[in-house]
Amino acid sequence: MTDGIVWLVDLDGWMSSVVFARGISPEELAVRMGADPGGATEPITDAEVWQLGITQWRSAEYGDGVVRVGRSGDWSFALEYGDSTGGDLLVELSRDGVEVVRYVPPQEHPPADFHYARDGVFVCGHGLREEVWRWGSEPDLLLPDLVAAGILSSDGSTFLPPEDEDYRTGYRHSLGVVERRFGLSLSPAVLKDARLPAYAVRGTPRMTLSP
Repeated sequence: MTDGIVWLVDLDGWMSSVVFARGISPEELAVRMGADPGGATEPITDAEVWQLGITQWRSAEYGDGVVRVGRSGDWSFALEYGDSTGGDLLVELSRDGVEVVRYVPPQEHPPADFHYARDGVFVCGHGLREEVWRWGSEPDLLLPDLVAAGILSSDGSTFLPPEDEDYRTGYRHSLGVVERRFGLSLSPAVLKDARLPAYAVRGTPRMTLSP
């Protein structure tokens, strides 16, 4: 694996998230996220997802959520689109000994977020450039890695990089810690150019490409 995941920081205007899962197949990951077994589309690209009639927001109800799934190294992954379910289901996704990592890019404002669950437990999470605030059953799991990377003081209470550091630089440092700790990698070509099966995980998207 050579691409890593730090490059995700530089994606402008990409409003989806990425879920990585170790210990289950890509299809099982989609099913745990709400898909029907065997309900995949033909393999499609990132651009073609938006031809599926996705409505992201509806008044007083959930919007549509779609994932494209695949595998990279030891990890299955799901690229989330629309009103997907990854943020709601991390504990469920990780049941039966599975490990799950989710990266949420900044939406209307920073920060981006990292979440990690294992075997039915939300283990740890933090905002990128907000690593002094950590949560989960083991909030300090990554503290030694963050200290070694020069992001936090040894007790985890002080943010070390200069205040005027560009936020993307800080994001790269922090996401690099996650990348190395869990051995994550995803080729940039997967996001836009690769053809991957897609599944509906919430709502009622059309799930066939418009003409």
